[in-house]
Amino acid sequence: MHAYSDIVVVGAGPAGLCFSQAMDGSGLSVSLIERQPAAVLAAPPDDGREIALTHRSRSLLTSLGVWRHLRTDEIGVLRDARVLDDATRTQLWFRHQDGGRAELGWLVGNHALRRAAYLEASSGAQVRLHTGIEASGLRRVDGHVELDLGDGSRLRTRLLIAADSRFSALRRAAGIAADLHDYGKTMLVLRMRHEVPHEGVAWEWFARGQTLALLPLAEPHTSSVVVTLAPAAMQALLALDDAALEAELAARFRHRLGTMRVAGPRCTYPLVGVYARAFVADQFALLGDAAVGMHPVTAHGFNFGLLGAATLARELRAAHAAGQPFWAREPLCRYQRAHRLATWPLYRATQALATLFTDDRAPARLLRRMSLDLGARLTPFRRWVAAGLTDEAPSPAPWCQIAAALRPSRPTHSPG
Repeated sequence: MHAYSDIVVVGAGPAGLCFSQAMDGSGLSVSLIERQPAAVLAAPPDDGREIALTHRSRSLLTSLGVWRHLRTDEIGVLRDARVLDDATRTQLWFRHQDGGRAELGWLVGNHALRRAAYLEASSGAQVRLHTGIEASGLRRVDGHVELDLGDGSRLRTRLLIAADSRFSALRRAAGIAADLHDYGKTMLVLRMRHEVPHEGVAWEWFARGQTLALLPLAEPHTSSVVVTLAPAAMQALLALDDAALEAELAARFRHRLGTMRVAGPRCTYPLVGVYARAFVADQFALLGDAAVGMHPVTAHGFNFGLLGAATLARELRAAHAAGQPFWAREPLCRYQRAHRLATWPLYRATQALATLFTDDRAPARLLRRMSLDLGARLTPFRRWVAAGLTDEAPSPAPWCQIAAALRPSRPTHSPG
């Protein structure tokens, strides 16, 4: 006999955890498989990453019971956003007043969000957590999907959901191809204290050979600093001791923040974007980064993961409540259509943005100046973008929309 669960989710990242919680009370049993032990999920290590959350995402996290597990000192307020370009000496401001709210969004550490999501999901009556176990050996048998587990057991289900990262092994096992875009850069993220308060303003600063970002945290003199460089330049930067790194980063920020001090671990990540060519297959679905792995410049990665979790849960619950098979193609395809419509334009625009704003050639500098000047002069456009962040509908980041309009890209596959 094999153990059975109506739905099996592989991957207990925030997207997998939030989906599992969204299914609680549906009448469907959910098993969540995660290779990390429960102790790590309950107290995840600080990986340096800060997650930007829109108003819609905060609303979803609140409705799922996740937000209440976050401490006040773990929530940074994103009041305004500022985009600067050294090559053209132009800048673009997005102010909270344009969206009619007190803030554009919030910033929460990835480790804090994972902990909060685990606390809520682990309390669900219909969610069974299997931690410290690897999953492999996907196969379809007698109208079910079987999964081999690392402890030698097998788990049988009607619907398997892969939320196992942008390099998903289950996505490949299910025969779903994905378009990967390697940007050839490495990103360093670390928390730093600085002399000048951030005033709740996020910076995105494009300069020759590098991209800098500043994400305001709860304490007014502490921010998450992001530096994107070519791999060789990043190795040289990482070789510095803390004192030298502090001086180097203060100089890279042109001392606009005054003195800077390291206040967190150094964490690096390769910049790779991923978009699956399909989000579903027979009795199978992709979720989170396994479906869409975003470049961080638009800060929408987890927002899309959470939106996908809510969309998929809604379709499955509706099918089950109507007495229909929740694992059938119809509800899965409705999820795919909705999620591709929500994510495809921004994913392509992000590729255009990352290419345009890291190109130091004269034509690219001209396009950057045109895009930023256009955005700065069009007050209705800024208001529309800010409203997209502060209301209940997801909206692409502003500068990437401009970049996409100036540098259109032909899709490699249909978003339908």
